[in-house]
Amino acid sequence: MARVAVAMSGGVDSAVAAALLVEDGHEVAGFTMNLWPEWVPPADNGPGCCGLGAIDDARAVARTLGIPHYVLNLREAFERAVIRDFASEYARGRTPNPCIACNRAIKFALLLRRVRALGMEYLATGHYARVEHGPDGAVRLLRAADRRKDQSYVLAGVRREQLGRTLFPVGVHTKPEIRAIARSCGLRVAEKPDSQEICFVPHGDHGAVVARYAPQATRPGPIYDGTGRMVGEHRGLARYTVGQRRGLGTAAGVPQGPAAEGPRQETEPVGRRGTEAGRAGERPRYVVAIDPARNALRVGDAQALYCQELTAGDANWIAIDELRDRCHVTARIRHGGADVSAVLTPAERGRVHVQFAEPVRAAAPGQAVAFYAGDVVLGGAIIDEVGCGG
Repeated sequence: MARVAVAMSGGVDSAVAAALLVEDGHEVAGFTMNLWPEWVPPADNGPGCCGLGAIDDARAVARTLGIPHYVLNLREAFERAVIRDFASEYARGRTPNPCIACNRAIKFALLLRRVRALGMEYLATGHYARVEHGPDGAVRLLRAADRRKDQSYVLAGVRREQLGRTLFPVGVHTKPEIRAIARSCGLRVAEKPDSQEICFVPHGDHGAVVARYAPQATRPGPIYDGTGRMVGEHRGLARYTVGQRRGLGTAAGVPQGPAAEGPRQETEPVGRRGTEAGRAGERPRYVVAIDPARNALRVGDAQALYCQELTAGDANWIAIDELRDRCHVTARIRHGGADVSAVLTPAERGRVHVQFAEPVRAAAPGQAVAFYAGDVVLGGAIIDEVGCGG
């Protein structure tokens, strides 16, 4: 049996992770990270992850399970490595994933070091993924048994040696099974909803967060179409991402041409009913590129969102030591997105070129791309350049 620290977020998944480890006979202690920024109003410090309500829930679960519980104040490190990075990336016209940044810099780095220094052998979390150790001792990251809840995408940036000291107890279960276990253990978080928002962005207003650290990214500026014609004014680059349709004001519609190829778009229409986007003979525009040098957006039709190749850097390889030759994989460019067959090719400065077998929608610099061989996560990288349709 091992001494295991469980990162308890206050949610049901990490609570059941702790319960399963206790049931298996391990010596378990719960650790909750206090990451909540001091500048967030107390009224917004609710029951979601990272806030005071989450600490209360985690403490109550630990009490029920009969394990010790500790709170670590990692606010400064989180603000420096995650929140400031989030704002900086938006100011550069990129679309970051703060959960990936947190996993890389905080949870599986700083927290893991802290609990190891306290004598814990492993760190366990409530992520839906699996870690396996091969006969040769090699560590592999695999998708979760519940493919609908699989979180291997946001873990593709975690280093191999960190995964070697990590446990994912819930990864072999489905979400309904996890809630059933929580009920059977009498855990008060059994029916607690999953968190849907970024933990440091109250009410989903990430523009307000960016304004605090990178005010230049919230200045209004021009919106151009593919011909360079100015068609409107945006409300600050921090409020837009590639693929966005809502909030483009006068740049709502373009003259109707042949129907765009690809799947039906799920983004919501811009503005009020009866605006340009709803008029006959026109079709909606989307953000297709962000240009921080000119403080400008470029918009186009749905077809312009599709790309068949990209280049990514800051690669992290888990199942292989490095990418030496062309490699056939499946790739995913967002959590919950579809896997697409792709060919990887080594590029300059340790980067990787990705050629998709079919176009993918709304790939953007700053997003992560994860690479798979079946259920095995080969690794991941951060998108630098995208080749799209104009």
